[in-house]
Amino acid sequence: MSDAAINVELDDMQGLLRFGYGRHAEACFLLLRITDRDAARRWLAAAPVASAATLAEPPPVVLQVALSSAGLRALGTPDAVVGGFSVEFVDGMSGNPSRERRLGDIGSNAPGGWDWGSQARLPHVALLLYALPGALADWQRGIEEGIAAGFEIIARLPSHLSDTEPFGFADGISQPALDWQRTRPARDVELQDYTNLACLGEFVLGYPNEYGAYTDRPLLDPHGAAAGLPRAEEAPARADLGRNGSYLVLRQLRQDVDGFWQALTHFAGGDAAGGRQLAEAMVGRRVNGEPLAAVSRTPIEGNDPADALNAFTYRDDPYGVRCPLGAHVRRANPRNADLPPGTPGLVSWAMRTLGFDADALAQDLVASTRFHRLLRRGREYGEHGAGEQGLHFVCLNASIGRQFEFVQAAWIAGAHFDGLSGESDPLLGNREAARDGSATDAFSIPQPLGPARRLDMLPQFVTVRGGAYFFLPGLRALRVLAALG
Repeated sequence: MSDAAINVELDDMQGLLRFGYGRHAEACFLLLRITDRDAARRWLAAAPVASAATLAEPPPVVLQVALSSAGLRALGTPDAVVGGFSVEFVDGMSGNPSRERRLGDIGSNAPGGWDWGSQARLPHVALLLYALPGALADWQRGIEEGIAAGFEIIARLPSHLSDTEPFGFADGISQPALDWQRTRPARDVELQDYTNLACLGEFVLGYPNEYGAYTDRPLLDPHGAAAGLPRAEEAPARADLGRNGSYLVLRQLRQDVDGFWQALTHFAGGDAAGGRQLAEAMVGRRVNGEPLAAVSRTPIEGNDPADALNAFTYRDDPYGVRCPLGAHVRRANPRNADLPPGTPGLVSWAMRTLGFDADALAQDLVASTRFHRLLRRGREYGEHGAGEQGLHFVCLNASIGRQFEFVQAAWIAGAHFDGLSGESDPLLGNREAARDGSATDAFSIPQPLGPARRLDMLPQFVTVRGGAYFFLPGLRALRVLAALG
């Protein structure tokens, strides 16, 4: 690989890809509609967007900018350019009944009841404002004054960071490690062990992904406004509008905190301690973040050796006796390899690959984790006892379909994850019947001896209040988008 191909252009990436902005405890997400195209273009062309380059000290305030496909069209981006983005991004999160059902956005989660994200409330632009303590109010006021000529604000989503999410569990513990040095081979190599190290192209467009391929994105003639764009690694004669960008998924999830703890205490026969144990089984971690699964006997690639809270897989717990198969963290990150475990050697590999090993086959019901990772950047909103509480879920991925939508549809909303029956995610499930009429409101807890303990008729604890797909462009691409058309 050439030096140019190895290069990672941190100064052209928005900082959210690299940083969680953990020291910037204050935040507000502004969702905008374009009202004056020319004024909007001028503001975007000069917006002070923070990059992923390393700084000696964190800046007091940070701005990140993302655009929906409707926003690109409102900005005047040519249809041929918009069509070069992924189908999921172009279609949007709402408005497609098939997608809404797959994502679990039906019943009380249906877009028709959202506060934002559907029809006239679909944002064109998302401005993500982060600030060190005490610096947000003035920063936000100045931004809102600056955008007034070109945009209207359809929603303000104030957010904050906390060590725990609203249900009270330690949060923000597990994240994939991005291969910023590009040490992973740029080819599809079958991995025998779970890895937490992900190819850069799983999250940043224009770089090779876990398949050794480049995700589709608009490649343009390098003339006119596109002349300032970086060239595509796999097609050096083309200007790469996607390079150093990512897709950003934003969902507002309201959490019924009181209802959650009341329900679990009820299932535990009125015993608060028993209710807490049920909650930990549903999450897959104890309240303090300690995993229910056993610590891995071998080091995990990409993990910090000192990070005891993530030093585990489910290899030694194939039937969910320690951590239930349907637990939330197990669904969100199954921590499996490309093949089920087995002895070394070609014969063992062939038997597992072709399905002749019955034990291996029983442990091969979940797709390989490394192709479906999400980089989470969400934050809480609200305060307990003071109105609505929940999570502004934010994730970054290079393939909305293969990453966010697969995880949400197959692993979170799916009622048959890992061979289960009638169970969706115990935290995020909408409890709506499946298309065949079967229930999805159960949760089973395997027992060492005897049948699993099964909870039926779980109430809904989390409700979707808004959502949209955005493109988080590289800094040069943002300036080009402000000029195209």
